[in-house]
Amino acid sequence: MKQSKIGPSFVTGIGAGFASAEARQKSSAQAGWQGLVARCAAGDQSALADLYDESNRLVYTIALRMLRDTADAEEITLDVYMQVWKTAGGYSNDRGSVGTWLVMLARTRAIDRLRARESRTRLEDPLPEQTQFPATTPTPEQLAQGSGQRKRVASALGALTPEQRQAVELAVFSGFTHSELAVRLKQPLGTVKTRVRQGMMKLRATLGELV
Repeated sequence: MKQSKIGPSFVTGIGAGFASAEARQKSSAQAGWQGLVARCAAGDQSALADLYDESNRLVYTIALRMLRDTADAEEITLDVYMQVWKTAGGYSNDRGSVGTWLVMLARTRAIDRLRARESRTRLEDPLPEQTQFPATTPTPEQLAQGSGQRKRVASALGALTPEQRQAVELAVFSGFTHSELAVRLKQPLGTVKTRVRQGMMKLRATLGELV
């Protein structure tokens, strides 16, 4: 019996098959992401959560690579998806895939953060130890502004679901970690993270610079 020989052409064909399958998988994922962006543009909040779950690792990796700080990278990642929510209606695949768009948003946000760091460093010159600053009291305008901001925050919190509000208040205002929240609320860690994430996204959409 003759033994079959596996030649270079056979190996090349197998490799091409795997590459083609991977390309089809990526194309399918991008098409799915385009559908989620379209749903975001129509005001579907669940689509934003789905897009975040499927693509946040890509955005976070870019931000972390540029900023080298996990807290900054996490904040940039949230900012990117808030920008997606606000500008989804203006997205066009003629400018590139959703993945390319997300990477561009992450890079732009990270560059802005790096520039802010540099500006802050230049401004933070040491002051003489003898410098004394007179005590100041808030002006009526400052008091009024603070009261208005508190009302906006209270109104934004009231727009959350009871579960999201409870998770956000405990995480942000009481300082509980996600793990501590999971124990306190008797919920799976993933559920707690989702509630906090979605709640913070809604607050950022409503309050903007205050969050």
